[in-house]
Amino acid sequence: MAYDNLCIPPDTHVFDVLRIMDREEAKLLMVTEGDKFISLVSIGDVQRAILQNIDLQAEVRTILREKITVGSVHDNVSELKKFVLQNRNEYLPIIDDNQRIANVIFWKDVTKESREKSDKLKDIPVVIMAGGKGTRLKPITNIIPKALVPLGDKPIIQLIIERFISFGCRKFFVSVNYKGEMIEEYLTKQGLDCEFHFYTEDQPMGTSGSLSLIKEQINGTFFVSNCDIIIDQDFSEVYEYHKRYENSMTAIAAMKHFQIAYGIMEVKENGHLKAIKEKPSYHFRVNAGVYVMEPSVFDFIPENEFHNINVLMEDLMAREKKVGVFPVTEGAWMDIGVWSEYQKTNEIFNRKMS
Repeated sequence: MAYDNLCIPPDTHVFDVLRIMDREEAKLLMVTEGDKFISLVSIGDVQRAILQNIDLQAEVRTILREKITVGSVHDNVSELKKFVLQNRNEYLPIIDDNQRIANVIFWKDVTKESREKSDKLKDIPVVIMAGGKGTRLKPITNIIPKALVPLGDKPIIQLIIERFISFGCRKFFVSVNYKGEMIEEYLTKQGLDCEFHFYTEDQPMGTSGSLSLIKEQINGTFFVSNCDIIIDQDFSEVYEYHKRYENSMTAIAAMKHFQIAYGIMEVKENGHLKAIKEKPSYHFRVNAGVYVMEPSVFDFIPENEFHNINVLMEDLMAREKKVGVFPVTEGAWMDIGVWSEYQKTNEIFNRKMS
């Protein structure tokens, strides 16, 4: 069947679910056993499980929802398509009387139009950190700032801003320094549906130091984003998680998988072998460069000083403030910060996001 690639058995490990979602560029998979449909698992299901600190080697059957929505072969097809449109489903499985998948109605087959914009993040400001020199992207950054390096047919900073606009954000603070006048001139001429407030770092201030320059202008929850990454994630879900758990700060983290190509030897006293692990794999949560913050974090950022965001998180935790970590799949994080990643990211973006 054309949708076999979206079917997984119930004993699939949770981390493998993430890898399959990345491979298939899907945020929803069907759980099947033999030819029987069992359930659906979404990226949201996996994210909630990870937030509850589930073992990533646990089987997907342990995180399945009791209630899911599917169609029946007895339902009116027009009504099912209308349901997909109204609920913006990635797809809707159609199940027959023998609990088999008879068909799948895909969003892309119902409409060729882009999904409607959301206003879930209306009035939530966004800070874009675009003051860096982009030294790892030389020689192109000798000519243009990192924020204007193209991804597809647009500069990455425009793509970041347009993505936030699609969730309702309209107010953007852009921190600039190196070639800042180019960034300001470009953005103000694009006719984007938002307002810009540019502010200048007179000297490099680190990944969080420049926030001290706008603390009087932000009095509610806000987003912060690096200018060299794209994240394929519904930011309203990150915001909802942040507010639900009353975090002072939430960082988005990409779930990275590393496979060691060799046998790893553990040694005890006198150099005697203790154990050997053949080609082990490890999972890590990698800081993806997008954050949600409460205005209270300004109290932890010194004025007019170099200050990094990892120090900010450590200071918050030291004062017993909640710092959340919201997981996204490895493939949902697209980074152009170094040349080794740029070409790969450009190819993924052109295929997946444009």
